[in-house]
Amino acid sequence: MATLTIARAYQHAFHTHPNYTLAVTGGTLNALGDIVAQISQNVLVKDHEPRPGWDPVRTLRFFCLGSGMSPLLGRWNLFLERRFPLRAWTSQPRVCFRALSKRVAADQLIMAPIGLVMFIGSMGVMERRSLKQIHEKYTDMFAPALLTNWKVWPIAQMINFRYMPLPYRIPFQSACGVFWTLYLSILNAREDERQDREAALQGTVR
Repeated sequence: MATLTIARAYQHAFHTHPNYTLAVTGGTLNALGDIVAQISQNVLVKDHEPRPGWDPVRTLRFFCLGSGMSPLLGRWNLFLERRFPLRAWTSQPRVCFRALSKRVAADQLIMAPIGLVMFIGSMGVMERRSLKQIHEKYTDMFAPALLTNWKVWPIAQMINFRYMPLPYRIPFQSACGVFWTLYLSILNAREDERQDREAALQGTVR
């Protein structure tokens, strides 16, 4: 009963304030993914290494990123819905697998690279990295993250586009994205640590 009430409240909020609803939902789930990532990093740390603890500013950055990107993803899903209809008419019972495949292909070949570019660049700016360091982030992170994305997300998005109604696609994607955010958060943190070590080393040399 409580789940049904929450679903109705979400659907009402989506229809009355879609961008705001997607921003809050996406930001919250993105922040949750970073919290899970930070807990994992603290639990898996070796005994002789110091535990980094929880960095709330890092979680806030992920919340801001999710809040900013989710309305854009909502419009992207609406575009895919109109450009590649799964049924020629509403009364048609069968879903066109070709149209579904086109949706997934467009999402992975267009939006996935754009999303990674926005993630890496936004994180670099919010972390106040230099242009050189942001360029290094792109060099070190973009290709591995995109290849991993193509191994994981096509199946998730096929399920999303096939079975989820339009208002629930971003929450479903964000819920699955908790684990994806965990991966990106750890990948970004490792790159930050590498850059910080290099900056500290250069400081001692000078």
